[in-house]
Amino acid sequence: MSKREASGKQAVILLSGGLDSMVSGGLAREQGYRINALTIDYNQRHRREIEAARDIARTLEAERHVVLPLDLRRFGGSALTDDIPVPKEGLGPDIPVTYVPARNLVFLSLTLAWAEVLGASDIFIGVNALDYSGYPDCRPEFIASFTETARLATKAGAEGSPFAIHAPLQYLGKADIVREAARLGLDPGLSWSCYDPQPDGRACGTCDSCRLRRAGFAEAGIEDPTSYAA
Repeated sequence: MSKREASGKQAVILLSGGLDSMVSGGLAREQGYRINALTIDYNQRHRREIEAARDIARTLEAERHVVLPLDLRRFGGSALTDDIPVPKEGLGPDIPVTYVPARNLVFLSLTLAWAEVLGASDIFIGVNALDYSGYPDCRPEFIASFTETARLATKAGAEGSPFAIHAPLQYLGKADIVREAARLGLDPGLSWSCYDPQPDGRACGTCDSCRLRRAGFAEAGIEDPTSYAA
């Protein structure tokens, strides 16, 4: 019996397939949690990350990995779920068009529902400091607010068993996250960051997510195993 199985602690990891969620899951594993991974297939443009999530879930030795279909293309409103070009001009001060309306609110609600079924009181999400400058549903005040909502909205919370929403990367930059992946012995080549995968299967190299990833590896002094088209 492994240390995690013996501990009995369960956590649900919101696992997108990106570097951040991989490291978040790795930190949960390091803390001795038994891993349950939830990936939302929201019919996103960069569906390559779902395959990455499956690989990462195996690496994390997840006891369960649910890929849940949720077609947000029916709503649209984002460059990730609609016929809107993915911006390639670099990061700006405004919330970018790659913002998916209320995505983390919806995803955390689904994660919470599964956690309650499993009897798991710990939820891990990989939001970080670089994200919350652009996306309101990655900011610390949102995570704190959702923690209280989880207490109020669930049977477990009402009966005195609140949920903990862990955002261990919240105040880390991308270089710090890259270093954590190396420290945890995780293979960053399993993760996928690009918002606009190219027809030949490579990452575009110029979308905001690719730019952040490349800069993080460069600052950390660690080789980025991603193959970029540009």
